[in-house]
Parts: sequence; structure tokens; C-alpha cells
Amino acid sequence: MKKLFLTASLCAGLLFGAKAQIQKGNVFVGASLSDISFGLDKPNTFSFDINPKAAWFVQDGLAIGGEVNFGLTTQKGGGTGINYGIGALGRYYGATGANEVVKNSRFFGEATVGVNGINPAGPVGNTNGLGFSFGPGFTYFVTPSIGLEGLLKYNGVVGFGSSAYAHKLTLGVGFSIYLPGRSTARKVQKDVN
Repeated sequence: MKKLFLTASLCAGLLFGAKAQIQKGNVFVGASLSDISFGLDKPNTFSFDINPKAAWFVQDGLAIGGEVNFGLTTQKGGGTGINYGIGALGRYYGATGANEVVKNSRFFGEATVGVNGINPAGPVGNTNGLGFSFGPGFTYFVTPSIGLEGLLKYNGVVGFGSSAYAHKLTLGVGFSIYLPGRSTARKVQKDVN
């Protein structure tokens, strides 16, 4: 019974704690989709990129973690191209100024660095090496623990291959789930006892 009460209290704290999502010690896990296209005319191209990520808040509003990128582009009769990446992620949430635009929202900046590759199908050049990205984003919190996001990022890859540099601008949409850290769980347990 005590565990059930603790779990219910923790859930209530997640649902009603307005600032708890970006406090030190908490964790966010999420994913975004970008570059989604379904070509209906010939050459019938299909493409998408998925970008799962996770980070830990080392300070209020500042999260550090990692991300993985995977992109796929197929074209009927033209082969398949693959984009990939794995790297470190940093995200900083601004002050509550976004609340003046839309209630329960935050602006943030995100930057990444890691190993990336762009390997298109066909004779177009490929690039594999150091990848980096940065850009602004916006999160609308559906609940204090779930956010819907939009993120505009500049992505670049410097390295080797038939092309020494590749870059693109992406607009991604996704979601994040904000989980309490141990310190938040201990505070809830202390309040229950």
C-alpha cells in the first residue's frame, strides 16, 4: 500500500509541478522526426530522419546527454541512401519568456557534436567524419512532464569521402518526456513520510 501511495504521489508531482521538468537532476528522453517525404510522382522517392535523444539536467535549465541519428532515402530504381550519427548533446532552456507567447512553453537552444555520415545513393558525394549541429527550438508542455517540440537545426559534417563537407538545414518535430531524478523522488518520498 505504501508503494502504491508513493507511486501515486510521484505521478501527481509530475503532473502538477510546473517548473519540475527542467530542474537539476531530472532527465529528459525524446525523439524528433524530420525530412519526411513521400514522392508520388516518378522517381517515387521516400525519405525520413529519426533522432532519439536523452539528457540529464546538470543545472536548472541546462541538460547534457547524447543522441543518435538515422536517416533513410530510397528511390525506385535509384538505390538507398543512409545518414547516420552518434554524439554528445547540450540543451539550454531560456527563461520563461516563451510563456508570454504561449502559456506552458519554453524556448531552448540545442547543440551537438559527434561522428556522422551522409552516404547518398548514386554518384553524389558521400561524407563521413565529425558532425555538428546547432539551432533554436520551442517546447510546448502538454503536461508538465510531456513536451511537444519544434527544432530548426543547421547540420554539418566535415571529414573524408568523395566530398569533404556536407551540410543541410532541418526542421524537426517531436516530443520529450521529462522524468524526475533521484533527488526529486527523494523529496516526494520525504513528503509522503
